[in-house]
Amino acid sequence: MNTPTDPPARRTDGPGSDTYARLAAVGPYGVRPGHALITMVEPHPGHEYAYNRWYEDDHYIAGAMAMPWIYAGRRWVATRELQLLRYPARSAVAQPVTAGCYLSTYWITEGRYEHHMKWTVAINKRLNRDARVHEERTHVFTSFQDHEATVYRDGAAGPRDHHALDHPYRGLVLQVVDAPGPGERAELLERLRTSHLPARLKGSPAAMVTVFSPTPLPSDRMAYVRQVEGVGTRLTLLWFLQEDPRERWEACFTGLEEAVAEAGPGRTELVAPFIPTIPGTDVYVDQLR
Repeated sequence: MNTPTDPPARRTDGPGSDTYARLAAVGPYGVRPGHALITMVEPHPGHEYAYNRWYEDDHYIAGAMAMPWIYAGRRWVATRELQLLRYPARSAVAQPVTAGCYLSTYWITEGRYEHHMKWTVAINKRLNRDARVHEERTHVFTSFQDHEATVYRDGAAGPRDHHALDHPYRGLVLQVVDAPGPGERAELLERLRTSHLPARLKGSPAAMVTVFSPTPLPSDRMAYVRQVEGVGTRLTLLWFLQEDPRERWEACFTGLEEAVAEAGPGRTELVAPFIPTIPGTDVYVDQLR
C-alpha cells in the first residue's frame, strides 16, 4: 500500500513502447499536407443515424485522427438540397450522382504516406476484428492522395492550406477531373494552377483550392474499400468556401465542366457541394433523403 511519501506507481507502457521514441527521432515532420485521405461515403437507407453516431463517436478518432501522421481532419455533409446541385448527371465517380452524402477529409504529413499506410491497414484490420466497423455503408469515392498544388485567392493573406481543415470554412466543393493520360494530366494541372484556378477564384467565395492526385491502395486493404480508379489520370480539387455553397452556386460553381475543358484535355466527373458537420451531433441527418 502506498503511503503519502511513496512515489507514484510507475505505469507499464507495454511491449514496443521504445519504438515510439526511436521513430520520433527520424524522418520528416513538417506541417505541409503532403498527402490526404479523401473519403465520400453513402450510409445505407435506414442506417443514417447509426452511421453518423458510429463515425462521430468512434471511427473519426480511432480510425483516423489517432493514427500517426494524420494531423488534421474534418467531416462534411451534403443534404438532399445540396446533392441535387451536383453535376454532371452521368458521373464516373458517383452513380447516381447524388450518392455519397458524407465526405471526410484528412491531412497527412508530407513524406509520411508509407508510414501512415502501414499503421492504417493494421488498425483497420483490428477494428474489423473487434466489430468496430459499420457495415451498412458504401464507399463511393475513397482514396489516399498526393498533394499537387494549392492556389490562393488572396495571395499571402489568410489561412494556409495546412490550416484548411481547422479554419471555420462554411462550405467545400469537391471537384473530380479525369484526363486522358498521365501526360495530359500534367499539362492540365499546370494550366489549372497557373491560369484557370487563379481566374476562377478571383471574386469568388473560395479562399483556396487544393489539388491532389490519387495513389493506389495497398493490396491488403479492407475488402469493403474498392481499389482506387484514375491513378495517373485523375485530379481531385477541394474548394474551401467562406460562404454556404448555396449562396452563389449559380454564379460561381456552375459551368466548371466547360471551364476545365477549355483549360486543357480533361473531363469533370463530379462537382459536389458540402457544408461542415457539427461534431458530436446528428444535425443534418434528417435532411439527407
